[in-house]
Amino acid sequence: QVQLVESGGGLVQPGGSLRLSCAASGTFFNIYAMNWYRQAPGKQRELVAAATTDGNTNYADSVKGRFTISRDNAKNMVYLQMNSLKPEDTAVYYCNADVRTPDWARTLYWGQGTQVTVSS
Repeated sequence: QVQLVESGGGLVQPGGSLRLSCAASGTFFNIYAMNWYRQAPGKQRELVAAATTDGNTNYADSVKGRFTISRDNAKNMVYLQMNSLKPEDTAVYYCNADVRTPDWARTLYWGQGTQVTVSS
């Protein structure tokens, strides 16, 4: 079984910064893409940023230039540095990972989410 645990959420003023972390643990052969999603109240979950094993990244247009995704493959972690935060960034942020487990299955796992609130 694989577990993803996010941390780093909280309350921040507009223009502020937060850094989210997500740690993968359990038994697996490989982690492929690691991504950050978010879901605001009354809205669908959306992809915020994605990172492949070899370092390729992709961002939603709404966060380009403000958010940076990074990975530490040795520690099985993914981070999301969020700068110049806006009230519309308020959401629950979820970590997601594409994982190969010992039974050779390939599965998408999700963390439990961490709340980010941007408000004055």
